[in-house]
Amino acid sequence: MASRAECRPLGVFECELCTLTAPYIYVGQKPPNTQSMVLLEESYVMKDPFTSDKDRFLVLGSRCSLCSRLECSLFYSKRFCLPCVRENISAFPQEIRQDLEKRKAPSKRTPSQPGSRT
Repeated sequence: MASRAECRPLGVFECELCTLTAPYIYVGQKPPNTQSMVLLEESYVMKDPFTSDKDRFLVLGSRCSLCSRLECSLFYSKRFCLPCVRENISAFPQEIRQDLEKRKAPSKRTPSQPGSRT
């Protein structure tokens, strides 16, 4: 019964940039049911819905280390929101720059393209 109580949501995480919402079970650096894991930042955590293993979790997001927005964007030694990454792009390695370029690609569909695939 104790493990069920631990999985009850404490609240709902909402990214200030993309408006992703998800229930979280923990906020902090040491998620429940982890022996030696310590996160590098205070994070919003949920149980991993893709496994029955109670020790598995997903980090939903944290506050941007530059502007303090609550978001889910990018972790590179610290959490950064995409606007702050773009403003400071020269401070990031080439891999991050390439990833950001991929995210810039327009995802809008033209009327001749089909809708979503199932």
